[in-house]
Amino acid sequence: MLGKSVKSLRNKGFIPAEFYGRGFPNQALAVAKSDFEKALKSAGESTVITLVVDGKKHPSIIHDIQHDSISGDVIHADFYGVHMDEKIKAHVPVEFSGEAPAVKAHGGVLNKAMDEIEVEALPADLPHSFVVDVSGLAEIDQSIYVRDISVPAGVKVLFDPETVVVTVMPPVKEEEVAPPVVDVADVVVETEEKKAEREAEKADAGGEQKNEA
Repeated sequence: MLGKSVKSLRNKGFIPAEFYGRGFPNQALAVAKSDFEKALKSAGESTVITLVVDGKKHPSIIHDIQHDSISGDVIHADFYGVHMDEKIKAHVPVEFSGEAPAVKAHGGVLNKAMDEIEVEALPADLPHSFVVDVSGLAEIDQSIYVRDISVPAGVKVLFDPETVVVTVMPPVKEEEVAPPVVDVADVVVETEEKKAEREAEKADAGGEQKNEA
């Protein structure tokens, strides 16, 4: 579906989409925008949903979303059909909770290094998100690593355990730019020298004019 037909679909409140997966034929779809937004809010991109295509139910995950660069609206979506008895890889979003004491007490800056973590699991075991509590970050340069995250049974994290998820950076110091120092004496001397040069030039010019006369 391209061109005018896609624009027409969007104007009618539908989102162009595609359904595919191992053992599933590729199918172009039109999904009601309101239904898609509800599914995305409740399931995200890592929780299995039931996609009904031509009356048939397919366990799927929202695999890819395209947004309008200006409005941010969803303009296309992909659904990946899954087999409930086969493990799949998916990116699970990271959500941060709490307040880091080091930020308030020491002026630190909370640097969130990761917003999703890739995992492998059976579709039914995929977590909706990983919640990272930053309330234990009491010191500058203190970090939370992948190894510190609570991972449900049956889920394999595909990241190095020593990868930093979030850390408290030192406060940013504003560089003080000192104004240039001007020596007034130098300015006066320079001005007097210039004045003397001008007077000498005038005197020379006047002498030349007298000689010519």
